[in-house]
Amino acid sequence: MILVTGASTGIGLATAEALARAGHRVVLHARKPDGVSNPALRAQMHGLIFGDLSDQQQTRELAVAANELGRFDAVIHNAGVINGPVTAVNVIAPYILMATLTAPRRSIVLSSSMHRSGSTDLNRAFRGPGDYSTSKLLATTLALALAARTSTLSHAVDPGWVPTRMGGPNAPDDFDAGHRTQEWLATADPKDILPVSGGYWHHLRPQDPHPYTTDPAFQDSLVEKLARLTGVAFPK
Repeated sequence: MILVTGASTGIGLATAEALARAGHRVVLHARKPDGVSNPALRAQMHGLIFGDLSDQQQTRELAVAANELGRFDAVIHNAGVINGPVTAVNVIAPYILMATLTAPRRSIVLSSSMHRSGSTDLNRAFRGPGDYSTSKLLATTLALALAARTSTLSHAVDPGWVPTRMGGPNAPDDFDAGHRTQEWLATADPKDILPVSGGYWHHLRPQDPHPYTTDPAFQDSLVEKLARLTGVAFPK
């Protein structure tokens, strides 16, 4: 069973549909029920769960609903925004889900090449709604911290700049290539994935992320900051 967050449109929807067509039991998350109005899409999915990831309480309730479905083989943290409550959706929500879901076997966090220009000043990062590049730096750090600290096989993925509602119609990258990597990481035999955990990927190839994302001291500082903000301890 695979959970895909933020899957009512764009790459998330394509990921969920491709995994369902391949025979996997997919649980699709959307912000509101009216975001998944297509009966055919609903019929494809093993389950549907709803919640606004900019709201910490709704994110916790989402985790409770997801846990009632059972342990996931993989969670794809696809949900993200480029404007508005960026830190809440792109960083705090995946942290809460990582900390409160029954530990999945695999976790994949959507990142961006823009993470390399993010700020490593955590006080600045959590001041106001946040900025996209910094949020993706922190989300990538969370993915690699999960890999370093738990038995969950955890990775971050740069899907590229693809033509979605967020990326815009003139984005230059291939849309299908934008979701293949996370599908593969969620389902492939672990012996075919190198590194088996803790990788940063772009179009099925491991890449070097921002050096702070793999720094244990920076990972610790981020995890401690998020634990204080949410009242939820990071998994061990």
